Amino acid sequence: MTPRPYTMRVRADALARTRDQIIAAALALTEETLSLELTLDAVAERAGVGVRTVLRHFGSRDGLFDAVFAAGQAAVEAEREAPAGDVETALAALLEQYERRGDFTAHLLGQEGTDPRVDRLLRTGRGVHRRWVAGVFAPWIAGLSAADADGLTDLLVVATDVYTWKLLRRDRGLSAGDTRQRMRQLIEALLTGHQR
Repeated sequence: MTPRPYTMRVRADALARTRDQIIAAALALTEETLSLELTLDAVAERAGVGVRTVLRHFGSRDGLFDAVFAAGQAAVEAEREAPAGDVETALAALLEQYERRGDFTAHLLGQEGTDPRVDRLLRTGRGVHRRWVAGVFAPWIAGLSAADADGLTDLLVVATDVYTWKLLRRDRGLSAGDTRQRMRQLIEALLTGHQR
């Protein structure tokens, strides 16, 4: 007798929920511990499943890391989504993300060169940030020569980088509002003279 489509769908939905639950648990643990050094036992316990369940879903610790890496990248991209040219919305989304994940990112930056997984994560993050800048500021970048577009993009990457946030918010101890104002001033200074 063939299983009914309903039963198969319910089973598939349950598997997907368990997989998502494990990934969410691993993401939460990395942020709480400021480390990519997760044990399968800790992830399984946090997700409320057994280690065998984690291994059935991901095959290995490296398989779990790859899935967590992909989920984290997707979450970062979704959190900072903003329409091209809408600097206020974009900056608000970016700074909200930095308030939530900036300390973790800064911690990882301090480990650069010590772990290939950290290096991969940071390299990917830099690419995500540069693409975000190119998208948000496209109205100012469009029409510039290649060299000018590249130069403006570089400067906007710096003005909106997590290091810039850290220097203002953590090192200087500014409020979230003052940090936003300073970063907005940097952006405005860079965009002055570039027509939309």
